[in-house]
Amino acid sequence: MRSTPRLRLRIIPALTFLATLLAALLIMGATLAPRAAAAPAAEPPATQAAESAAAPATERAAAAAAIRIMPLGDSITGSPGCWRAVLWNRLQSAGYTDIDFVGTLGPQGCGQPHDGDNEGHGGELVTDVADRNLLPGRLAATHPDIVVMHFGTNDVWSSIAPDRILAAYTKLVAQMRADNPDMKILVAQLIPLNPSSCTGCAQRVVDFNARIPDWARATSTSRSPVTVVDQWTGFNTATDTYDGVHPSASGDDKIAARWYPPLAALLEAGPPGDPGDPGDPGGGQPACTVSFRAVSSWQGGYQGEVTVSNTSAASVSGWTVTVVPADGARLSQVWNGTLTTAADGSAAVTNATWNGTLAPGASAAFGFITAAPATAGTPSATVKCTATAAAAAVSSP
Repeated sequence: MRSTPRLRLRIIPALTFLATLLAALLIMGATLAPRAAAAPAAEPPATQAAESAAAPATERAAAAAAIRIMPLGDSITGSPGCWRAVLWNRLQSAGYTDIDFVGTLGPQGCGQPHDGDNEGHGGELVTDVADRNLLPGRLAATHPDIVVMHFGTNDVWSSIAPDRILAAYTKLVAQMRADNPDMKILVAQLIPLNPSSCTGCAQRVVDFNARIPDWARATSTSRSPVTVVDQWTGFNTATDTYDGVHPSASGDDKIAARWYPPLAALLEAGPPGDPGDPGDPGGGQPACTVSFRAVSSWQGGYQGEVTVSNTSAASVSGWTVTVVPADGARLSQVWNGTLTTAADGSAAVTNATWNGTLAPGASAAFGFITAAPATAGTPSATVKCTATAAAAAVSSP
């Protein structure tokens, strides 16, 4: 029983000592413990905005460097529209890698890697797109620099008058320029149309296509040129479509081949305001590029086509192309140009009265027939063009 008071006496002083020590430690801790790091002072809104803008600068610079190309149309362009894949890969192979195909629609399977973004809406009529003002929203989402347009097949099929279709074209061009005053526009003369359910479609396409060049000349400006691309000539619905309307693999190849020269010319010219290097085809001197393709061949001859493109920032008032066929072939007939043949078989083709003037990025084509020895190989030719502006002439390989 006596032990308890003793234990109590001993505990109390101990507790008193511990309490005193704990209090001292708490006081020291409040003095010596590091303070919690204060939250950084809020940056001014301008500083925050600057840092936010600077963070993805590399990504934005890369995006700005790429030229944005919108394929615009209906199912021929987008469902699946595999000519886009062929064209994309041809551009990449030629070194045009700073490009971006854009559109609010994604890719469909075409069996080869490509940038599949596009604005090819199956079943759409260009008149409906214009009437409903559908294009501005699509432009706002993508902001293209170049529009590649094959549009109006469904309108022709629906017997809509050419005047109304061209009025829709004019409205779309105005909307494109509202989004980008420097818009470059490639407009196709439509591929042939011959579905089994529409006996009059074939002729209606011919009639409509005949109206497009005059419309383009009236609509084109030096800042925002409209270039007509002939997708009709040499396209055969029996062999180049699977239903009289939509292109097959051979049709895709032909469509891509027609788009390539004028599109490459625009890419060579560079973005608006780019002065180019001295001698650069995109500079102020008249310059042209030229491409050859064999349309069809037979024993003893072939049909060829040459496309001339204005690759400069200056308008071209005329052009001359020299054509030297391989294997002893000679040009015997030319259309959309004037032929002069030399004794050695080389030929010079000058522009016709209606296709000599080319705005920057614009192109023109002429066709020809050759007579060739029976032993001649695959059709080929060396071609070179000379562009004329005012009294000056500049040659380009």
